[in-house]
Amino acid sequence: MTEANRRDFLKTAGAAGLALTAGSRALGSPIGANDRLVAALIGAGRQGTYDMLDHLRHGNVDVAAICDVYQPNLQKALKEAMNAGARAPQAVSDFRRILDRKDIDIVIIGTPDHWHAAIMVMACQAGKDVYVEKPICVRLAEGKKMVEAARRYNRVVQVGTQQRSGRSFQRAVELIWSGQIGKIEFVRTWNYGNEYPEGIGDPPDSSAPADLDWDMWLGPAPKRPFNWNRFGVGDRWSTFRYFWDYAGGMMTDWGVHLLDIVNWALRADGPRVITASGGKYLLRDNRETPDTLQATFEYALSSPPVEAIREAEPGGGAAVPNQDPPGCVVVYENRTANANSMYGKGYGMEFHGTSGTLFVDRSGFQVYPETKRGPRGEVNLTAAAEMHEEPDPHANHVMNFLECVRTRQRPISDIEIGHRSTSVCLLANVAYRSRERLVWDLEKQELIEGGQQARELLSYSYRAPWALNV
Repeated sequence: MTEANRRDFLKTAGAAGLALTAGSRALGSPIGANDRLVAALIGAGRQGTYDMLDHLRHGNVDVAAICDVYQPNLQKALKEAMNAGARAPQAVSDFRRILDRKDIDIVIIGTPDHWHAAIMVMACQAGKDVYVEKPICVRLAEGKKMVEAARRYNRVVQVGTQQRSGRSFQRAVELIWSGQIGKIEFVRTWNYGNEYPEGIGDPPDSSAPADLDWDMWLGPAPKRPFNWNRFGVGDRWSTFRYFWDYAGGMMTDWGVHLLDIVNWALRADGPRVITASGGKYLLRDNRETPDTLQATFEYALSSPPVEAIREAEPGGGAAVPNQDPPGCVVVYENRTANANSMYGKGYGMEFHGTSGTLFVDRSGFQVYPETKRGPRGEVNLTAAAEMHEEPDPHANHVMNFLECVRTRQRPISDIEIGHRSTSVCLLANVAYRSRERLVWDLEKQELIEGGQQARELLSYSYRAPWALNV
């Protein structure tokens, strides 16, 4: 890796918060390294509570308030917060009461996905810095407004794609950037499991429990009857993620983690061409998202030199050889009725280069050298490399965010990075639902090719009285 590329890598990686310089807050005075930050949690489910506890444990932070519309979740999170050292947090069921408090510096958003955009934008308007879970939104238009809000109100916003703060992921990306495995031509990402035949089950619609504000839970999403799977709370990850009103299935739930690293490793904002196929073929549950999916993305990693383009123009001289600019194909696969997988892993990423293949997941990475034959028939192997994850990426991610709150730098998973990674997955779902081949303009963030149904799936109208105004 050249020194210029190394500097680029460290800048992009944020150096895990180790090379930050001081700045000033847009509202109020700068926060010193020893000053206590005040945080609040909105959405006290399994992931939100986990995020809150890491903020309490790792950064001179107090949690002053917790919000949830489901009382059992709220009471459980309050108990866990106080056990971890919080000073009697305020319990609320309307997140706007948290945004009205002037003493709160940070808002942690752990709600279902369909609430992320509205709460993040309102928190920025209220002068709060934000830690928001992934995926950042359910429609592309929301993500664009989230980036706009963070910039307009000069807020620090970290997205919960914590793999960027993992040492093994950083080292794997550095190896790819250095050319260790050669030029990348194909990347595979996957989530495999076996939920056959019942999946998440098929409970009937019913009355909402008395300790849940169902209308507030729905918020900007369409009015629907209560269903335990739409709500999803239980002894498992919440099943709201399998309904289009609130999320995007495994494509957005796990795909964002995987394709975020792909974007980073390829130094790209996303793909130019997106296709997807699949369906709900085998599971006998009431989920709306597919149980089998394959999404294919074509990345253009660079463009031909300007001089070559000019020479190819009429009257410009010799023609340029007919070849595509460098790029690669990226695939995301999800199976829910067969768990047999590569490397014995239920999820992962493999980067196939001309000199080797790099597999990476949260346990670490391994490089598998490519066998090459020289001009005299000898076999040459590239150097092997491997690394096992040691520090907790989530703890590193929270520390990076808290350091950036103090210094006003952009964090390692800044909202614009999170928006681009989420967009890849949202576009895959648009391609799947519209059954169309999409061509995407990365700069303008709009469709070049795609029909009316695809275009309509890029945004949606919020249910009154909610609106997304930046």
